Amino acid sequence: MASLVTHPIIPLSIALAAGSKAIPYKLMLLGVIFSMLPDADVIAFRFGIPYGHMLGHRGLSHSLLFAFMLAALCTRLPAFRAHRIRTLLYLFVAAASHGILDAMTTGGKGVGFFIPLTAERYFFTFRPIEVSPLTAREFFTARGREIFTSELQFVWLPSALVVLAGWSARQLFRGRA
Repeated sequence: MASLVTHPIIPLSIALAAGSKAIPYKLMLLGVIFSMLPDADVIAFRFGIPYGHMLGHRGLSHSLLFAFMLAALCTRLPAFRAHRIRTLLYLFVAAASHGILDAMTTGGKGVGFFIPLTAERYFFTFRPIEVSPLTAREFFTARGREIFTSELQFVWLPSALVVLAGWSARQLFRGRA
């Protein structure tokens, strides 16, 4: 998996690129939570559910169906009813980005994007992100630095470019208005 500090970069960069009028603070915060939520499935290990099970790590909680259902539920909340489609799209991307980043890592057993339709797990052919350990202690080692360096290069830097492009576009259009 990508590290827990890197998963929120995707929804944060989208929100910052779009601006607070398009993605209000509360929605951005929910997007950050949704980007990390799929890894709550590690609790399955405590209940004896194996990694490769549909309810195991990188299983149902990493699926596109889970991301969509989670996002769809939030469109019912009063705070987000006025902009249901925007809320749905943003939160779906936030939750789905978790599996996408995990499918770009060098380890694990793949991501169950299409669970429950199929139990098959997938990786992308482009896998530049070093897989992160499941414990925080392991992250603070030389290996942890390697992991974070790969995340900086392949997630943080491209995300910063998205933020810069979005901010620049907003400035350009603001000047024309």
